[in-house]
Amino acid sequence: MDKLSVIKQNFFEAREILDAYMNEPENWKSLARAGDMMIECIRGGGKILSCGNGGSMCDAMHFAEEMTGRFRENRRALPAISISDASHMSCTANDYGYNYIFSRYIDAFGKKGDILLAISTSGNSPNILEAVSSAHMLGMKVVALTGKTGGTLASCCDVQLKAPQTQWSDRAQEIHIKIIHSLIQYIELGLEV
Repeated sequence: MDKLSVIKQNFFEAREILDAYMNEPENWKSLARAGDMMIECIRGGGKILSCGNGGSMCDAMHFAEEMTGRFRENRRALPAISISDASHMSCTANDYGYNYIFSRYIDAFGKKGDILLAISTSGNSPNILEAVSSAHMLGMKVVALTGKTGGTLASCCDVQLKAPQTQWSDRAQEIHIKIIHSLIQYIELGLEV
C-alpha cells in the first residue's frame, strides 16, 4: 500500500469512529450529564481541574485555556486549570513518584464542589487513577474521557465519555477533542455567557 493510501485510510477510519460515537444515544446523555455537572460546579463557585498524560495532557491544557481564555466568542473567563506545571510535576515525581504528579496538585487546590476532568485513552494510567482517588476524597466529581474499554477509570468516575474502541489512541484523542469543544460550548450555553 502506498503512503497516500495509508493516510487516506486514516481519514476514513476517523469518520467511521465519529459516526459510531454519534450513533450511540448514551453518548449524548453522558455528554449532557457532564456538561450539566460542570455548569452547576461553576455556578456554585467551583472550578474544573484537568489532567492527562502526553497528548491527553495537551487536551487537558486545551480545555483549560479555552475556558479561561476564549472559545468562539468573547465572554467572561471560566474557572479551569490544567495540571501541567512543569516545576510541580518534576518536584512531585522526584520526591513522591510519577504516580502522584496529579493527585498532589488536587490535594493542594481541589475542594468539594470542584470537578476533575481526567483524560486517559486506556483508562488505566496510575497517576490518573491516583488523581481520581484524591478528587473523591475531597468530595469532587470526576468526568473521565476514555477510550478502548474505559479501563479502571470507567468504574471510578461519575460520568464517562468514552471514544469507540479502536486499536490506536490517536483515534480516541480525535473524539476527545470533539467532546472537549462540545463541553465548552455546552457550558457557555448553560451559563449564558
